[in-house]
Amino acid sequence: MAYEEKGAWVGLIVGIITFIVYLSVLLTRAAGGPLEQTPYVDAMLWSIGAGIVAVIIVTILVSIATHRDGTQTDIRDKQISARAEFTSRGLLILGALAALVLAMLEADYFWIAHAIFLGFILAGILEGVTKVALYRGGVPAW
Repeated sequence: MAYEEKGAWVGLIVGIITFIVYLSVLLTRAAGGPLEQTPYVDAMLWSIGAGIVAVIIVTILVSIATHRDGTQTDIRDKQISARAEFTSRGLLILGALAALVLAMLEADYFWIAHAIFLGFILAGILEGVTKVALYRGGVPAW
């Protein structure tokens, strides 16, 4: 398994786990009440920070455990990375547009923040899924 593919798996798994933990914390805090009144800022910041730190730590641990495979990247890795970023960019833009529309409609900050957050999370997950699929299935011609 290529070094970049391992990184894609790490990012994908950590991203999904981080999002699930954030949602569980948010829903626990809401306790059946309105979501708009649920304190979310600290949980969102902690989940973003913890996700970044977890990806770094797990990537380092995977690299140490499989150091024999090397960290060389080739043109295929670059093509897969470019295609995955291109594929996921749409969700990121969609999240930003949703936040823009919500701001224009003067929606609660809760919904604006979560539109952006969800755009980032879904784009990251789609990028990871795309990378893994391309590593497993091959890179089709542009």
